[in-house]
Amino acid sequence: MRFSITHEETGGWIVVRLQDTLDGVEASVIPSAGAILNGFSVRRDGRRLEVIDGFSSADDFRERIEKGFQSAKLSPYVCRIRNAAYGWRGRTYRIGRFLLGDSAIHGLLYDRPFQVMEESAHADHCEVLLKHSYPGSDPGYPFPYDCHVRYRLEGNGDLTVTTAVHNRSEVPIPLADGWHPYFTLGGRVDDLTLQIEASDMLEYDEALIPTGRTVHDPSWREPRRIGDVGLDNGYVLDLSGTGPMCTLSNPSTGDFLSLHPDPSYPYLQLYIPGHRRSIAIENLSAAPDAFNNGMGLAVLEPDRTRTFSTRFRIGPV
Repeated sequence: MRFSITHEETGGWIVVRLQDTLDGVEASVIPSAGAILNGFSVRRDGRRLEVIDGFSSADDFRERIEKGFQSAKLSPYVCRIRNAAYGWRGRTYRIGRFLLGDSAIHGLLYDRPFQVMEESAHADHCEVLLKHSYPGSDPGYPFPYDCHVRYRLEGNGDLTVTTAVHNRSEVPIPLADGWHPYFTLGGRVDDLTLQIEASDMLEYDEALIPTGRTVHDPSWREPRRIGDVGLDNGYVLDLSGTGPMCTLSNPSTGDFLSLHPDPSYPYLQLYIPGHRRSIAIENLSAAPDAFNNGMGLAVLEPDRTRTFSTRFRIGPV
């Protein structure tokens, strides 16, 4: 069969591998490590192009996840919460993990174990569904909810990642969702080309917290070599088009990665680490500090579900 799913115990964890043998595309998911996408690759010209800057083993994950948050699921908030505190329904809550300076960053599920709930392989796709039930254990977010993550691999190098959050608490809850993958096309990102369907950038203060204003910045609207540019910026996507919202490409090889979020992810955060061997391109449902500024914040009623979806395409296949 063209599409298949295998489980492999290696590096101290179980890898769930989705495969398309015709196009030579593979996606590797680690349920025990926050349901991360730890690999997405394509076979081309006798080589395998891996576009995820991931972890080599479970030990490597435990050592480094809080240093770079590669591929981390961002839930129930994204990026930063100022002073790790926010007000909700007349009360003030303070997040207990993970703090960078005065800010809580990157949610509560980034290293939580997920369970495999379903998996299937068909003539035109394969998919796996993972689940984590958050018990409301952090005093700063005492709201139980279920987080389902579905990875679906199809032809043409397409991988769709869909998150469904179900509110199990008895009150409405604040919610934002996102991902934090680091992508590479080989070598340094300086030689790659970046294009974003966005003309407005979030204005950040010195703590990288949005001020509530946007700045007109169409500088990435057309494909542009990254060069020595430093990025730690958030953009408001123009979702009116039908093409990819962001494309990272290597002009010298023809390799590319494109992102196709649906309207549930109207923001895109980009960050280039100091080593410049990869770039974080983060689909976000809300702006950083949304629990305080309300920019894109979702309010999820009891026993209701909110869905967020994005598609990655690797190519050429």
